[in-house]
Amino acid sequence: MDNNIDILDELHKGACMGIDALNFIFSKVKEEKFKKLLENQKSEYENLAERINKLYRDYTTKDIHETGTMAKIMTWYGIQKDTMMNTSVSNLADLLIRGTNMGIIEGKKIINHKTMDKKVHKLCTEYIMMQEKYLDRLKEFL
Repeated sequence: MDNNIDILDELHKGACMGIDALNFIFSKVKEEKFKKLLENQKSEYENLAERINKLYRDYTTKDIHETGTMAKIMTWYGIQKDTMMNTSVSNLADLLIRGTNMGIIEGKKIINHKTMDKKVHKLCTEYIMMQEKYLDRLKEFL
């Protein structure tokens, strides 16, 4: 399979997992400033997922791989477990920081170890930069 397709699948999976995590956490958020940050982050993930999906069409007519049900369940379960006793903004920010860090790490591994077209590389770089931006913003809530 084409490296570009694999990379776009991975980026899409990461964006969708970010959207899922934000959706699962959103109902637990009471503070408006934090809620607004999460809304903005979710919007950027959604925009990125759309752009990834569009670029995917340049490489194949097949559907982009969606996040599996098991991955969604595991994300939901992890969030429920980690917030059962503590729904403070600091704890929620900590959870999101850990997930965002995982996305950055995966993006960096892709950039450092895979060969890809310039358009895919640019999108991968934007994916990493977007997550780094929110990582810094989330730290304010620790």
